[in-house]
Amino acid sequence: MSQHDALASEPMPTADPDDALPGPVSKQAAGVLELPRATGVGPAAVATGFPRTPEGALAQLAAIDVTAMQSGSMDGVRQVIVGWAAPGGPTSETWSGVGGMASLLSAAGLSGAGSPQLAIVVRPVMGLIKGTVGEDFAVVCVNFEFTVTVEQTSRIAIADCQRMAWVGDRWVIGPGEEPAPAPSVWPGTEAAIAAGYRDLRYV
Repeated sequence: MSQHDALASEPMPTADPDDALPGPVSKQAAGVLELPRATGVGPAAVATGFPRTPEGALAQLAAIDVTAMQSGSMDGVRQVIVGWAAPGGPTSETWSGVGGMASLLSAAGLSGAGSPQLAIVVRPVMGLIKGTVGEDFAVVCVNFEFTVTVEQTSRIAIADCQRMAWVGDRWVIGPGEEPAPAPSVWPGTEAAIAAGYRDLRYV
């Protein structure tokens, strides 16, 4: 097994499904991950221009996921992954983001085209750097706060871990199986801090 595969497949902490729902915020400080800001816009209108650092990889994954999920449609999610996955990486059919959007639309009783009544706000609130192999490969995880409104508003935490590879002049989602899933836990709770997440701060 390659170092890349070993890092990606290493198990992550688990959490109870209820931990993804809004819960009491901890008084304990979680530690901070400082993320760089975007300097440009890339394929599928995803923010880009992040540096060749693990923090840059994490910021790029956050930008990819936010654009994909806030599109509110299957076509929007597919356009993002086609523009941001390396050959051998997730596809417009296999990516977990595509499955996530399909589940969300199905649960809301909507078609793949979404709906003008659907509003999705995705905030990257916490994250962690699982590890790196050299300068060009990192496994990073972002813990998002999703606010979904159709007829009523619901909130849930959803985490995403991906292999990020530096290709050309940008980070993309790298080849291989998607990493072991990270726990989806409501940001700022004791469970989130225990899982190793840190607060994200853009500088």
